[in-house]
Amino acid sequence: MYRADYTKKLVDADTAVKEVKSGDWVDYGNFLCGPVVLDAALAERAGELSDVKVRGVGYPGLPKVAMANPGGGSFYYNSFHFTGGERYLHDQGACSYIPVLYHEGNRIYDDGDMTTDVFMVQVAPMDDAGYFNFGIANSCQHSQVRKATTVIVEVNDKMPRCQGGFDEAVHISEVDFIVEGPSPELISLPEAQASDIDRAIASHVVAEIEDGSCLQLGIGSLPNVIGKMIAESDLKDLGVHTEMLVDAYVDMYNAGRITNRSKANNPGKMVYTFALGSKKLYDFIDGNPGCASYPVGYVNDLHRIASNDRAVSINNAVEVDLYGQVCSESSGFRQISGTGGQFDFAYGSFHSNGGKSFICLASTKTGKDGHVTSRIRPFVDHGTIVTLPRTAVQYVVTEYGIASLKGKTTWQRAEALINIAHPDFRESLIEEAEKMNIWKRPPSQDGSRPNRDLRLVG
Repeated sequence: MYRADYTKKLVDADTAVKEVKSGDWVDYGNFLCGPVVLDAALAERAGELSDVKVRGVGYPGLPKVAMANPGGGSFYYNSFHFTGGERYLHDQGACSYIPVLYHEGNRIYDDGDMTTDVFMVQVAPMDDAGYFNFGIANSCQHSQVRKATTVIVEVNDKMPRCQGGFDEAVHISEVDFIVEGPSPELISLPEAQASDIDRAIASHVVAEIEDGSCLQLGIGSLPNVIGKMIAESDLKDLGVHTEMLVDAYVDMYNAGRITNRSKANNPGKMVYTFALGSKKLYDFIDGNPGCASYPVGYVNDLHRIASNDRAVSINNAVEVDLYGQVCSESSGFRQISGTGGQFDFAYGSFHSNGGKSFICLASTKTGKDGHVTSRIRPFVDHGTIVTLPRTAVQYVVTEYGIASLKGKTTWQRAEALINIAHPDFRESLIEEAEKMNIWKRPPSQDGSRPNRDLRLVG
């Protein structure tokens, strides 16, 4: 029925990107839905175009438009959330970060003053009803379709078809041009190897998870080891409501730990807004009715997260200071990732009935020069961005234990965080806390130096 429309709209990439004019705003598909052949064709127009602003979200690899003229002029590349490639570009001055609370992603397109002249996105092949499935990233892509003046889809035969709640596909009637791409395999992330520190942190967190909990995990070696520990545990009837679906969920599901029976919202479904992992994950979600792809405005809605009992969020951080401020996206002036949904799930999980929010980090980091520093800091480094204000933090976890911060005074927070810092840095942290006037040593009876048992000032 829709084949005639398909043929009429089918063009090559060079023809499609001629829709981009100097001064335009161009949006790329999110995460692994970022265009590949269209990106390369647009980059070929460097020197011909000027002042084209491109927005991405976690682009896989290095977008060619950002590499085409690193000094600017033709293209200016920007991203809502950094991958390793975008981090590299930012270090080179070829990428700017766009701050956003992820749950607001749909709204800033639907209701805001954003301009999108052209939207380019990788999709699965059209089905008989005329729909191109967005595959592994629902995110805010349909809002970008609605906002864009021109919509160009790049068909990838290897994109999984992900069943959804809504907005998981774009209809051919909403599409202006179709490009049949080279259909590359989706990037498969190698399994991050867990360290002894990861396993120690994971053991603290898994001990706090109850039957019927509803999980949100971040990405990396820690979520993977948490997933494996849960898979090997006797936990039961776990649910999933997460912005990102990762390999760890497949392991927990196959072990029978995930049933989604206890969820108030979308019972029986693993709810997510994008997936990122290995081919094992992509095969698992392809056509799987037990997985439901929703836009981020639905998944990351603060009240919806809280509506599931025993919501548990587990996320990483770069550093935490003695006030309890969490820095998860930059180190000094260097942008590393993005805010993403960390605030959304930290807030939503705490407000869930029986919910818990964990911020996890190793107690130390080792620089390229071999110098070891504490990741529990007296105060954040100059230029470092605070992702979670101290008022939004519930639990902080290192390999040395868990610090509970909600409802605590500044001195109680400092004490709890010093207690989970690496022992080599605890004394210096105490001294810094004294200088900051958030902690004082108790007076001793004999005038000798007291031990580190704390009686602190508010």
